[in-house]
Amino acid sequence: MPVFEYRALNEAGKAVSGLKEAESPKTLRTLLRKDGIFLTDVLGQIEAARPANVASAMSKDIDFRKLTRGRVTTEDIAITTRQLATLLGAGVTLVEALTALVDQVEKERLKRILSDVKQRVNEGSSLADALFQHQRVFGPLYVNMIRAGEHSGALDAVLLRLADFTEGQAKLRQRIIGTMIYPAIMMVIGGGILAMLMTVVVPKVTKIFTTMQVTLPWTTRLLIWFSDGLQNWWFILLPLLVGGIIGFVMWTRSPKGKPIWDQRLLKAPVVGGLVRMLSIARFTRTLATLLKSGVPLLTAMDIVKNVVTNTVLVDVVEKARDSIREGESIANPLKRSGEFPPLVYHMIAIGERSGQLEDMLVSVADSYEAQVNVRIGALTALLEPLLIVAMGGVIAFVAFSILMPILQLNTVIR
Repeated sequence: MPVFEYRALNEAGKAVSGLKEAESPKTLRTLLRKDGIFLTDVLGQIEAARPANVASAMSKDIDFRKLTRGRVTTEDIAITTRQLATLLGAGVTLVEALTALVDQVEKERLKRILSDVKQRVNEGSSLADALFQHQRVFGPLYVNMIRAGEHSGALDAVLLRLADFTEGQAKLRQRIIGTMIYPAIMMVIGGGILAMLMTVVVPKVTKIFTTMQVTLPWTTRLLIWFSDGLQNWWFILLPLLVGGIIGFVMWTRSPKGKPIWDQRLLKAPVVGGLVRMLSIARFTRTLATLLKSGVPLLTAMDIVKNVVTNTVLVDVVEKARDSIREGESIANPLKRSGEFPPLVYHMIAIGERSGQLEDMLVSVADSYEAQVNVRIGALTALLEPLLIVAMGGVIAFVAFSILMPILQLNTVIR
């Protein structure tokens, strides 16, 4: 079914616009009128059946940027998943549930994706196969869990589990980002203040030192040198700084640099332990969610490998998958790697022997996520005074470097 982009007026006479699925412009007008919206113009239509043909099916009058704006976030996926699970649990058919989601989703890109998924399901495709066409948005974990839910006949339960998992991952990511925002803002503000001091204030103050017949302290000479360099060579230093940061980021993402960086990151003090715990929590939580949803162990290990971002731990997961294929347990290769703490492989071994592997994995994930929260809280509490002391130290150095020559001048005059 095509999706129309339209302009219209609401009951208050205010201009509105958007996208809506309808069989024809006439049907679109009727559907909008039921919602109290009066159609004024149809800008174009997109056949939602195949994303590969979207570009060719688009009208030239459609604003491409408007249609593609609004990145689909993890939170959007989590909300949509929970709504779909609720509808299916209430006995609504899959096509009707997808239709309801298309009507209420606000982000235009997600609306188009769900329209395509609904169209494919209506044509006889499974939900997993329809979602597979948009794997860049939903991911392999999501698609495989949906497939397992359809095969087991417990799709609504799997969707609820998926919603819980996605929301948990989103909250953890938000907590980490929220922790880093304050130090980042402090560093930006501190850098701005320092740059203003070096380029505006310090040059004016240090001009009086050029007429003094005394040897300036090394701190003052260093301050003047740094101020002159920043004032006269900023157009070279700034691109070098930005280029260095971009080059470093590209190196850490390159096939040659990423393994080296990941290995050093795991061995770094304070940060290394936090990165390891985050990776282990994600590994165990994802594996438990997949196994509970009925995904086979080898397939689950392949998916988990894509969820763990550190290449050192990815290599361990790959070796563990190969060992499992040869008939070995999960715990032994994790123990041999030396990258997983004893608590992890002992709990997994107990779970394998008792037949409660999923519950043990959840317990490990809960334990490590709790430790991550504690460490993040401790780092946040520690970073604030450290940044204040650092900024105070820089300002004190500038003040000391300016005041010392003035005190020397007073001594000479006396």
